[in-house]
Amino acid sequence: MSNDKIKQFERWLVEEEKASTTIVSYVGDVQAFHRFLCEKGNHEVTMTRFTFLKYKESLVGRGYAPSTINKKVNSLKVYHDFLYSRGSLTQRFIELKRDRVQVASGSDHVVTALSEEQIERLLFFIEDGSKVSVRNKLIIYLLLYTGVRVTELVTIKLIDLDRMTGILTVRGKGGKLRELSLRTDVLELVHEYQRSERQESKFSDSSYLFVSQRASKMHRDAVRELLARLSFWVGIHLHPHLFRHTFCTQLLRKGVELTTVSKLAGHSSVNMTAKYYIQTTREDKRKAVELL
Repeated sequence: MSNDKIKQFERWLVEEEKASTTIVSYVGDVQAFHRFLCEKGNHEVTMTRFTFLKYKESLVGRGYAPSTINKKVNSLKVYHDFLYSRGSLTQRFIELKRDRVQVASGSDHVVTALSEEQIERLLFFIEDGSKVSVRNKLIIYLLLYTGVRVTELVTIKLIDLDRMTGILTVRGKGGKLRELSLRTDVLELVHEYQRSERQESKFSDSSYLFVSQRASKMHRDAVRELLARLSFWVGIHLHPHLFRHTFCTQLLRKGVELTTVSKLAGHSSVNMTAKYYIQTTREDKRKAVELL
């Protein structure tokens, strides 16, 4: 029944001439809601005020950003209105003004980063070669220990890696180049990937570091799909920018100067780094004082 409703919803969105990306987003969010209800034993997948609120609570509890939660709430509101118009719901119970997650004034630029415990949990999981390939493990290492953007990650070329110095040259926004020193364990994993899985690929002659089964260059959506799968297994909502936030936050917590963090992250200015991470350092200082 639920799949039929979703298909009807998708057809309705097409009839309403919604953009294809909007349709994919709405339908994906509704499917995620349905999966949540099935996991809770609600196989009839009934949308009620109660089930809607419980789903929103679960998103908050799993650490989703307010903007992401509000996007999903918006999708469910559209689906809710569709069901009401078709008589599947007898009353309206979702109101965006009331149900969107409120962001406190002045906290727009507060970022979320992985905790030490979450980092350890993730690293222990990807250590299992039967669950995570060498390539995918390397992806996590590079995201975590270099803070590269997902687009920068998939466009890394073999010539960007200097084995002698352990330097990775990253092509950032606007074609700007920056150099990042790779940790020994990351460098060793690069070599392992090149000697094993990549060497055995039919795209082994590709100029790009990361190749897939279907292409000589890995697509950034494939990275997001990988993180979505890992999110399910480790119980942490993972997305590319979370690793970038974690990279910068960890450096600041270890006392690295803001100007250096800005250069390593490839920010256009120190002000941009401060804009997003000054709240993190303030929170750390507050917690430190409370320990006295």
